[in-house]
Amino acid sequence: MADEKILSYNDVVLRRSDLDILSGPKFLNDQIIEFYFSFLSSSFPSQDTLFVPPSISFWIANCPDPKSLKDFVEPLAFPERKVVLFSVNNNMDVTMAEGGTHWSLLVYDRSANVFVHHDSIAGFNNCHAKRLYKAVAGFMGFSGSAPNSQLIEYVDTPQQINCYDCGLYVTAFAKLICHWHESGRSKSKDSLWFSVLKEEVGPSLVSEMRNEILKLIKDFMEKK
Repeated sequence: MADEKILSYNDVVLRRSDLDILSGPKFLNDQIIEFYFSFLSSSFPSQDTLFVPPSISFWIANCPDPKSLKDFVEPLAFPERKVVLFSVNNNMDVTMAEGGTHWSLLVYDRSANVFVHHDSIAGFNNCHAKRLYKAVAGFMGFSGSAPNSQLIEYVDTPQQINCYDCGLYVTAFAKLICHWHESGRSKSKDSLWFSVLKEEVGPSLVSEMRNEILKLIKDFMEKK
């Protein structure tokens, strides 16, 4: 029963076991994060924003043959995007599916030409975010005299208070950043989305993310 397919949403297939994860205080898996990224992509359909599925982010960061990355990455059309969101996982074994113990979020903002790493356990995924940054930075479309992008480890990222909510923080950060861009605040003098993130993301909001994602899945199931 745990392997029973309960929903196909865009390119994401969810199973009964995914509902069990959302029903209790458990670590989110790749499929749930990919589902929510896909939902956000449908909710914010602008071609300016790209949500990279966790499996793709993981492969880019850990590809054993960097020379082959070009053909893999080019279809993602990074140079055409204003915002790109990547999940970061601390699994380094490309033969292990659903590995790792911690999620964080890496965001590329073209207007500032920066990558920002948001980690709900400060420093935990730092080296993994750097690996992903180094793998993708050269594909963002800047060349010639354009400045090199920078990686910012945002030290004031809201912090989790338990050992299992990291994936929910990733979804909450992604949702807020998309709202920030879509609202036009990206054109203001704000220092990116940092102040909004500090003000709005906390344990209570993150706890509600679990209920929100579970309700979304159930609603889509009812509409099948």
